[in-house]
Amino acid sequence: MSGAGAPGPGGAAAPAPSGTAGARDRSVAPPAVPLAAPPAAPPVAPLAAPLADRVRALLARGGRVVLGVAGAPGAGKSTLAAQVAAAFPGVSVVVPMDGFHLAQTELERTGRAGRKGAPDTFDADGYVALLRRLRAPEPGRVVYAPEYRRDLRNGVAGAIAVPADVPLVVTEGNYLLLEDDGFGPVADLLDEAWFVAPPDDLRLARLVARHERFGKGPDAARAWATGPDEANARRVAPTARRADVVVGSELLG
Repeated sequence: MSGAGAPGPGGAAAPAPSGTAGARDRSVAPPAVPLAAPPAAPPVAPLAAPLADRVRALLARGGRVVLGVAGAPGAGKSTLAAQVAAAFPGVSVVVPMDGFHLAQTELERTGRAGRKGAPDTFDADGYVALLRRLRAPEPGRVVYAPEYRRDLRNGVAGAIAVPADVPLVVTEGNYLLLEDDGFGPVADLLDEAWFVAPPDDLRLARLVARHERFGKGPDAARAWATGPDEANARRVAPTARRADVVVGSELLG
């Protein structure tokens, strides 16, 4: 007989040696830490009337329509998409391209973390596949899209639900009108594309403020905005010619 309580040479029970193979681990696993809610979005201005009219015309086609909002980093794409969603509640869902950022660990593994936000730091094929699913909804089926969380520096899978009966999907991102790096098919999957183009000084100020809000110091925030972000802005600028509408600051509210 072996194990805890087995008698020793003198008949007394010998203590079980610690760490024996047969010993049971009675430790309790710590409870899972719930994922914190994303920071609350600030209130948005009303959607400009000319843009609201264009959305109504899209919805009048019937069925599922996909509106794309493109532009450089800091242009106001997310703000404009939020304005559309607020103006058309219950019939629209926003699906950002940023949910397809490669994971921070993958960017670090491949040496691309220092230029996060460049076209090749996204899963472009995954984004295209999602858009194709969104263009062809199946009755009763929900399509789930990822969401990028700046506070986590990573995407969160399955964070955005798109029911089949929602007629308008608004997707926004830098590279919707880019013709290479895997984004070429995107433009043909959009029913209409808007390009957001505020003055560069306003866009830069927004970028610096955003980076500071998410933890960068003032110098680091400006260095990133004028470095990697600006390189991406130059890459995006020529794609404005492919948009149906160029949205200046006078229409952003």
